[in-house]
Amino acid sequence: MSTPPHTHPIEERLGYAFRSRDLLDTALTHRSFSATRGARNNEKLEFLGDAVLELAVSDLLMKHSPQHHEGELSKLRASLVNARVLAQKAVALGLGDLVKLGKGEEKSGGRSKESILAAAFEALIGAIYLDRGFVTARRILARQFATDIRSRSPSAVEDCKTRLQEITQKLFKTTPTYTLVMETGPDHAKHFVSQISVGARTFGRGEGRSKKSAEQAAAMEALEALRVEAQAVVPRRANVSETGGRAGDDGAGTSRAASSSGTRGQR
Repeated sequence: MSTPPHTHPIEERLGYAFRSRDLLDTALTHRSFSATRGARNNEKLEFLGDAVLELAVSDLLMKHSPQHHEGELSKLRASLVNARVLAQKAVALGLGDLVKLGKGEEKSGGRSKESILAAAFEALIGAIYLDRGFVTARRILARQFATDIRSRSPSAVEDCKTRLQEITQKLFKTTPTYTLVMETGPDHAKHFVSQISVGARTFGRGEGRSKKSAEQAAAMEALEALRVEAQAVVPRRANVSETGGRAGDDGAGTSRAASSSGTRGQR
């Protein structure tokens, strides 16, 4: 059966038809677009959607994992309701291609920005809540997060900041430093960007709706960077071992690999 021509792509992907198409249109309108055209933007829907997400995911977690206590449930919820995960949900729905952006934001790569994608997803949930209520919004979120909720357990959800501190203390004999590099948005919808450094080296940035969540996201990125580096070093060492240092007649291949590895550990 073919999809009716008037069905919006998001409605098709969600399996949901809006009663008010205006709500959907507003949910997909970034403030950079509305500033130049006088249209409504999605900031208020983002604010509402954030609250709906918190409540719906909390309810879903309690029903799925009634044996867990409040601290475990809070950790699980934080691992699901954050900018990184919501941006991934937005990408899966193709929101990046559909959100309306101003020319400046468009040129700066706004369609792939984590903050814009996460905000669009929250605004979409806020629009669904206004369109048909909490029960419908919860049902859609249950579908969107079904796999995530089933695959997570408190023991598997890692406190990235704590884990990173343990690793950097062991590798570099120092602890990470978090710097707030950006704070934007109105009071009801703040957005924070945190940068993480270990010694003189910057490992990356994280975004979130609070300073704490931004730091956790930055720590997650740093852990991933360290993991990738470790994987790159191990094959190199294995290759040197297999060739017996034949990269140069005087064994320079072995010393170069060791030197490279040592440099990584000092940075």
